[in-house]
Amino acid sequence: MIVVDTNAIAYLLLGGEGTAQARAAFLADADWVAPLLWRSEFRNVLAMHLRRGRLTLADALLAMREAETLLAGSEYLVESERVLGLAASSKCSAYDCEFVALAEQLGVPLVTSDEEVLAAFPKVAVSPGKFVGAT
Repeated sequence: MIVVDTNAIAYLLLGGEGTAQARAAFLADADWVAPLLWRSEFRNVLAMHLRRGRLTLADALLAMREAETLLAGSEYLVESERVLGLAASSKCSAYDCEFVALAEQLGVPLVTSDEEVLAAFPKVAVSPGKFVGAT
């Protein structure tokens, strides 16, 4: 089991510069989990793709359904106190700290390409490349 951030989900399902690493991480561990926040963040990614003409509405809805299927039964609430504590002790957003908090709560790695998160939380956050190399 690994916690993945929204970028990993987007790269896996939509493509982009991080797709190869997201796929490799999925092959290494397909038990992906995320805080409920991922839904809103992913919808925002889809909305940006819609506005830029990279996806049709039908394609965006299909991608959302695929993502919901991927994470069905693997979504978690995280404690506000923990998220805010992590945000206060770092320069990371509360959004990013939700993923960190969940990884800490479950005792599993957070696989992310976010350089700020990787630097602030090296005990829990790992890049996809390092995760794949470690498995």
